[in-house]
Amino acid sequence: MKSNPKTDPCAIAIVAYPGVQMSAVMGLDDLFTIANSYSENQGARQLQVVEVTATGANELPESSFKGVILPPTLSGVRGKEEYDLQKWLRAQHKDGAVMCSICGGAFWLGYSGLLKGRPATTHWLLEDSFRAEFPQTLTNAEALLIDDHDIVTAGGLMAWLDLGLFIVKRFLGPQIMSQTARHLLIDPSGREQKNYRSFTPPLTHGDHVVLQLQHWLEGNAAEDLTVKAMSAKTNLSERTFLRRFKKATGYTPSIYTQNLRIEKARGLLERTRTSVAEISWQVGYGDASAFSRIFKTYTGLSAREYRKRFGVSDA
Repeated sequence: MKSNPKTDPCAIAIVAYPGVQMSAVMGLDDLFTIANSYSENQGARQLQVVEVTATGANELPESSFKGVILPPTLSGVRGKEEYDLQKWLRAQHKDGAVMCSICGGAFWLGYSGLLKGRPATTHWLLEDSFRAEFPQTLTNAEALLIDDHDIVTAGGLMAWLDLGLFIVKRFLGPQIMSQTARHLLIDPSGREQKNYRSFTPPLTHGDHVVLQLQHWLEGNAAEDLTVKAMSAKTNLSERTFLRRFKKATGYTPSIYTQNLRIEKARGLLERTRTSVAEISWQVGYGDASAFSRIFKTYTGLSAREYRKRFGVSDA
């Protein structure tokens, strides 16, 4: 029988490796089932979902897939020594599969060698370790999803929704994707990881002088935070202060204080109804328009958009 690309099933593999987040595996399966129901009503093709659970070379399926998905993990496993699965992933890619990862699943693609010189995203909390492990990957943890044609990576734990809808759009078309999204009451368009990113300063570096300053900064974000002022607080020369602060925290003082102020502003926007102008002053910006520009640069949203999306206070 002659093959028909419009109606022939499209095989998608979801790799349920040891330690995988099973809620994502099952959620993707449900999402694809919903998409298939809409596609079936139109007499169009179906997604044929296969859960790949084995990692041994003799147990991995020999058939080729149109897409391969590596879901998130909650256990911290990253597949560094899963050589048989890495080989299988490379073979699938060579045969034309679209290789996909979500959150920590990007490590599995990285160890397979498929991300060298390629743009990729992962969860922002994993960014530093991912960059260290794969320095040749063009890591962009601000993005929620990066479509690099044959390799697609998504960021957060719940980004399986975004990746799932992407797969539906890619193989079943935008109409089925739209119907599936409406069915699930989700609208993932326009989101970025930096909308959700939090600044968590390192506090276990062992430099007690720098740590004491960090504690002071938490309660005094609106103060004069020039290098001269901060070095004076530590009784260190400016040159020594700059060196020790960067070594301890991984940030220059200016980038650190900028992150800290934006994080304080996030909290005030979420918890209070204080005006944006007042918040800008409370976190150390005398110019509300400058604060608004910087806030949007760091979060991807204006202060008012951020409050509308994440605010929890009715006060």
